[in-house]
Amino acid sequence: MTTTKREREIAGHLLSIEAVALRPHEPFTWTSGIKSPIYCDNRLTMSYPEIRGAIAEGFASLVKEYAPDAEVIAGTATAGIPHAAWVADKLGLPMAYIRDKAKGHGKQNQIEGLIRPGQKVVVIEDLISTGGSSLKAAVAVREAGADPLAVFAIFSYELEKAEQAFRDAGIPLHTLSRYTALIETALEAGVIQAADLDALASWRVNPAAWGN
Repeated sequence: MTTTKREREIAGHLLSIEAVALRPHEPFTWTSGIKSPIYCDNRLTMSYPEIRGAIAEGFASLVKEYAPDAEVIAGTATAGIPHAAWVADKLGLPMAYIRDKAKGHGKQNQIEGLIRPGQKVVVIEDLISTGGSSLKAAVAVREAGADPLAVFAIFSYELEKAEQAFRDAGIPLHTLSRYTALIETALEAGVIQAADLDALASWRVNPAAWGN
């Protein structure tokens, strides 16, 4: 799939503030033990007004294109919350957020804010790795009697496991940028070399076996 100008621009923003870092020769180790040439912390975008503004504009455009009848913008706790707030403000829509699980006290809410039965909801996430937490949020929306139209995220690793999970759940996924666009942008910027491309591509195909 050909990358778009927006995907490359967002990738460039993430690289410029080191929200995404690439180390094909000194891999990061994830909590799961998997070795990875990429590390992503999109929370850093909150500290850069111009970049968070570009992300909000991008999300607003995606919502208008793919979910024009959305009635609520819902962020995932915690990283999706600020972006959902900025997008909801731009679109003049109500905002809510979704916890990983219901609180153990008080009203024991999993969803904070109002999502009414029958409402059309989009879920805002910062990062898609396996897709599990994002789909859990979308399922919570569905269990509340509302309609999760789609999940929108800043960035995706493009792992097949995640893409299959969204297909199985019947929930569309749209992202502002993705791994392929990041690699293209990093190569153009001299962050990586052409000799690194095969190794970086092989990680996306089989992350569990990479670097072992």
